[in-house]
Amino acid sequence: MTLESAPGSSGYLDMFPDRRMSYFSNQYVLGLTVISGISGLLFGYDTGVISGALLYIKDDFEAVKQSSFLQETIVSMALVGAIIGAASGGWINDAYGRKKATLLADVIFTAGSIVMAAAPDPYVLILGRLLVGMGVGIASMTAPVYIAEASPSEVRGGLVGTNVLMITGGQFISYLVNLAFTEVPGTWRWMLGVSAVPAIIQFICMLFMPESPRWLFMKSDKDKAIAVLAKIYDLARLEDEVDHLYAAEEEERQKKNTVRYWDVFKSKEVRLAFLAGGGLQAFQQFTGINTVMYYSPTIVQMAGFHSNQLALLISLAVAGTNAAGSIVGIYCIDHFGRKKLALSSLSGVIVSLLILAGAFYGQSYGSSNSFYGLLAVIGLALYIAFFSPGMGPVPWTVNSEIYPEQYRGVCGGMSATVNWISNLIVSQTFLSVAEAVGTGTTFLIFAGIAVSAFVFVAIFVPETQGLTFQEVEQIWKKRAWGSSYNTESLIEDSSQGA
Repeated sequence: MTLESAPGSSGYLDMFPDRRMSYFSNQYVLGLTVISGISGLLFGYDTGVISGALLYIKDDFEAVKQSSFLQETIVSMALVGAIIGAASGGWINDAYGRKKATLLADVIFTAGSIVMAAAPDPYVLILGRLLVGMGVGIASMTAPVYIAEASPSEVRGGLVGTNVLMITGGQFISYLVNLAFTEVPGTWRWMLGVSAVPAIIQFICMLFMPESPRWLFMKSDKDKAIAVLAKIYDLARLEDEVDHLYAAEEEERQKKNTVRYWDVFKSKEVRLAFLAGGGLQAFQQFTGINTVMYYSPTIVQMAGFHSNQLALLISLAVAGTNAAGSIVGIYCIDHFGRKKLALSSLSGVIVSLLILAGAFYGQSYGSSNSFYGLLAVIGLALYIAFFSPGMGPVPWTVNSEIYPEQYRGVCGGMSATVNWISNLIVSQTFLSVAEAVGTGTTFLIFAGIAVSAFVFVAIFVPETQGLTFQEVEQIWKKRAWGSSYNTESLIEDSSQGA
């Protein structure tokens, strides 16, 4: 069987364009996406809420107010938890399934929210942050894989992008919650504790959701897998999708049954895929996105707007821009492609970071502080406007679709771990670096990293728009083995034909 005639391939869809699905054409898939995407909302809420809560935590705990390191630890301890959660999440996903991994994440996140809300001192608060981070870490790598494995290839990017919209929507909601509780006794406790609500809602809803059909098929529960797929595809296309799964299963059967983390680096094509996926996740963070989201109120105050309420209000506008950009990304990612979207996004990010750097340099040396403060806010808004449609969804979408079936859970967990480790490094060092070399120089460093990211994407990241999982595998095999792979595949096709 050649690639062009592979069941479920984009060639098949070209032959039968009436069977292409649109984003809204299947309410079952859309509902599954939204419920799974609540994981993204938890991710985004936790990212955004701490930026406002930190302003009031400093008021309650003098030790926090006096120590930049303690402030960074409160923010970044959730990232330590996320690293643990993402690193273990790959194994949990492969062993117990996407559904059970999501349920476990909800339980851990809820426990952490309660601990944070009741924390009597900064150290118990840090423990709560660790727990919610573990929940977010598991959820952050589970949701994109779960959505991708249930999505038709022609709308997979947009549906996975919905999870990113939920992340940015969660950040926006967190700023609304921060504003709502600014005058309420126990301000930051409400801000942090209310995050348990969406986790509980998702837990209840997920009890009624199916397991990923691809995971069920991989675990030889084929009847259940086909029952789920029958709710997604019409009969004609269902037969082709099932044939594709049987073909993929046969290929995986010839490989090792158990995949370990080290096996990722033994296979040349999987190693190349992980380089692209992990690299995208690292550059997403090292270009400064979560510095902006965690510390946007602090950055606004650095720019000269000293009122807590005003800082939160301006940050709310920044978060709103982030959410709006994610909606644009859902449309663009399946129409213009992952690679083009990432490159155009990074181009705008570079310019925005240069504006931010210039604003803070100007504030340091100029006399018109109000002008440079306004310029910094404009730079923040532009940064988010360029980042959110491209470098927001592209790393998560690409990582949900570039790995072979057998490696998808492990590699998804490893790439998410890269994201969280990078996130931890940036968030734990931002305030200290800004104090040491200046905020302007810090943003200039981010701009330099963004230039490197542009080069990386141009060289190492392939275009996967509209491709099936099987077609994406062929890309890595060709990159790994070049013309020798093409020759071997032709011999194999000839022998099969004979």
